[in-house]
Amino acid sequence: MLFFRKARSEEFEAIALPHLNDLFRTARRLLGEQAAAEDVVQEVYLQAWKSWHRFERGTNCRAWLFTILFNTVHHYRRKWAGSVTNQADEDLEKVQYTPPVPETVMDEEVLAALDRIPPDFRAVVLLADVEEFSYKEVAGILKIPIGTVMSRLSRARKLLRDELAAVAQSYGIKRASQGAQEV
Repeated sequence: MLFFRKARSEEFEAIALPHLNDLFRTARRLLGEQAAAEDVVQEVYLQAWKSWHRFERGTNCRAWLFTILFNTVHHYRRKWAGSVTNQADEDLEKVQYTPPVPETVMDEEVLAALDRIPPDFRAVVLLADVEEFSYKEVAGILKIPIGTVMSRLSRARKLLRDELAAVAQSYGIKRASQGAQEV
């Protein structure tokens, strides 16, 4: 029995743990808070460990973990949104904390624009464009039809283009329609 537990633990660590950074980065973008993302990712790994016997070896563990992540984020938002008091917020602000998993440094304007688009669109962009899941995998993770994935992705990209138009202009980049009119 001890051998079985050790083998199960080693298998879980080898297959599931390499995706920790990706899960944390996505949770951080979805929730907008370091502590919330840490809580959610911890819950994802707890649920994955408890359900490890249901994971089908040879399938995409990363997609399986992201499915758990989006389910957990959904429940987290419903259960915990607004439950922290102002005093608790003030106490949390006083704590100096170093994150256990560093986020990839990205341009702040792009991240801010991503945060301004609606959550359903943000989720599709994060999974398809940032995490590079296929449309089929995104559909499975979010439990929506593939056509909805493509539609949301198209709309999300347009929203991001609109959000980033001023930033692009500050770098001297013009929209294709603007460049054609100036010639």
